[in-house]
Amino acid sequence: MERTAVNPVTWSEELGFNQGELVTGHTRTLYISGQTAMSDDGKPQHDGDIAAQLTLSIDNLEAVLGKADMSLANLVRLTVYTTDVDLLFPHYGVLAARLGAAGVAPTSTLLGVTRLAIPGQLVELEGTAVA
Repeated sequence: MERTAVNPVTWSEELGFNQGELVTGHTRTLYISGQTAMSDDGKPQHDGDIAAQLTLSIDNLEAVLGKADMSLANLVRLTVYTTDVDLLFPHYGVLAARLGAAGVAPTSTLLGVTRLAIPGQLVELEGTAVA
């Protein structure tokens, strides 16, 4: 798989994402459902703690990728949903650091929503990966 960043402007690179990514030569695409701070047995975790929820959501995203023999390095699209954008921003570096360590800056969208499907959840990560 070959990835080419498409950035007609460069400000997004400083924020850790590309405006677009051209992917060629891939053989597999994984569409990942929204991952939240849920335990392995489906119980919500870290009620009211957005930092802990974000960390566990990333862990759960990585678990799905790993089950498909992929990693964060394969992530080309990431959508972040949160019930409180202002509360999430101080902790966003955790996500950026994990993506940076994987050497990727996937196309991204951050959306503020009224609520998520599971009461008490504050952040949800949805992605697309290619290999």
